[in-house]
Amino acid sequence: MRPPSWLGQHLAALRALLVLTVLLGVGYPLTLVAVGRLPGLADRADGSLVEADGRVVGSALIGQSFTDADGNPVPRYFQSRPSAAGYDPTATAAGNLGPESVVDTHTVDPAGSTPSLLTQVCARSLAVGRLEGVDGRRPYCTPDGVGAVLAVFHRDGFTGPVTRVVSVNQVAPATPFLISYRGVPVEPATPGEDYRAAGGVITPVRGDAPAEPAVPADAVTAGGSGLDPHISPAYAEIQVARVARERGADPAAVRRLVAAHTSGRTLGFLGAPRVAVLPLNLALDREFPIGVTGQRGG
Repeated sequence: MRPPSWLGQHLAALRALLVLTVLLGVGYPLTLVAVGRLPGLADRADGSLVEADGRVVGSALIGQSFTDADGNPVPRYFQSRPSAAGYDPTATAAGNLGPESVVDTHTVDPAGSTPSLLTQVCARSLAVGRLEGVDGRRPYCTPDGVGAVLAVFHRDGFTGPVTRVVSVNQVAPATPFLISYRGVPVEPATPGEDYRAAGGVITPVRGDAPAEPAVPADAVTAGGSGLDPHISPAYAEIQVARVARERGADPAAVRRLVAAHTSGRTLGFLGAPRVAVLPLNLALDREFPIGVTGQRGG
């Protein structure tokens, strides 16, 4: 007596399940573990952990902040790139804000307000400029560190004489960055108002900032992962004077350490030159100790 056809189909499916379970559920994971144990790959597979004084202080692949308990930069250390994820490896993410994010969201409760990407860049640039003693101005930024953006209302919608102008990122009682625009007084924004929906033409104003800001782009923008362990040589350079001053070191000696921790383009043409922040700061502690252990990983 031949078994029913459905039984043969179920047995074939069971055999396929068993084979695939062995191959993909056992064989494939074990193969990857074995590959991860090969010389040159084992360290990366274990997270490229970095040790100092017998304890793990971070990873060469995951960035971290160098701040005090209040979140302020520790002056004796090179600072990392901003992170939209707060350098939390479990929350790696980009900020999901693009070039068109130029208008802040202001609510009656300030805690619910959301800065635009432009305002975040402006505020960071101003803060970095103050910390490093360089010009923190950027195009399309106000002197108080928000996006220099106007909502311009015309009599006939998009045309005709200007009837009203609002500095959308400066909330009363802030003083607008322009006194007037095309002869019309500029007023500060009111929380909760949507000036774009009300017919205002969003108009960024470049201002008189230099075309090439002194503060590099990677000092004011977060990376896509939020975990970048590197900064650009340009960002490292503007930090040299501060770090050397705080450690009582020769700036030239600090620059030599920066150069020693700078990598070129991958394969000679991919990416950009980069400075590894954590190894650089650990080298500073070895070469120029100051007697106080700074907080790592804010």
